[in-house]
Amino acid sequence: MRSPERTRNARSALGRAAAGALVLVAAVSGCSVPGDGDGSGAGGRSAARPRPKATPEWKANPSSIAAVGDSITRGFDACSVLADCPEASWATGNDPLVHSLASRLLGDARAAGRSWNFARTGARMADLPGQMEEAAQQRPELVTVMAGSNDACRATAGAMTPVSDFRTGFERALKELRARSPRTQVYVSSVPDLLRLWEQGRGSALGRRIWSLGVCPSMLADPQALDAPAVTRRQRVRERVVAYNDVLRDVCGKDPLCRYDGGAVFRYPFTAEQLSRWDWFHPGKDGQARLAELAHRQVTAAAPPKP
Repeated sequence: MRSPERTRNARSALGRAAAGALVLVAAVSGCSVPGDGDGSGAGGRSAARPRPKATPEWKANPSSIAAVGDSITRGFDACSVLADCPEASWATGNDPLVHSLASRLLGDARAAGRSWNFARTGARMADLPGQMEEAAQQRPELVTVMAGSNDACRATAGAMTPVSDFRTGFERALKELRARSPRTQVYVSSVPDLLRLWEQGRGSALGRRIWSLGVCPSMLADPQALDAPAVTRRQRVRERVVAYNDVLRDVCGKDPLCRYDGGAVFRYPFTAEQLSRWDWFHPGKDGQARLAELAHRQVTAAAPPKP
């Protein structure tokens, strides 16, 4: 007859052997032992696995709009010489000749109280985070972005904003928006082709006089010059604009609620009739209307445009 102590020792040894066998079987079969890091709880119930986050849906009918950017979005020189004309802005204006994006999406009555223009004439990409902070405070359903022309339009081609700095500014702007208004959609316009604007405006004697006052010198200085240095300078500016647009496409493409225009504004064949009669560089009301039309087409499309 076994003593109680010997019986307990035998049972303990048997338990250890059974446990070891279970672990060995689990290792060979690839299964986990219940309760051993497999996420199961008492009674063998499996814990629910977290579901992957769904990609946010793009709304083609936002109910409020804020605009950030530079002089184009302020309607500079669209109504009078060397002055902002926000009522003619492609993004948020109320001029019926322009029929802005806000008017097209919201209707004139609602647009008056549900759209805001935080763009500033002369602004560069480095200014965009501050504008985006202002815009985010309104919690708009859509923010429009048009910036980059002033980064290329400097006193000289050598003074243009470096592409790396341009990227940093745009990334900071989107980060600012997401921190304050994570569900806001963003429509990003490409930077216009400044070389085409030079080509369209250089034939106007009045335009050339206005350009000599300091309008985009990196592109428009000595507008009649066709020597090798002048051609090289203008091409260098155009290449920088192309690089800026690559940044806009790349950074925007990483945000599921950001839609880049696919280069639509850069490729648009602006004519002299669509440019301001005061500087032959900024869009006039006809040009602003074309920008509004392009934006509306992109914002309401079922899918983003292909680059």
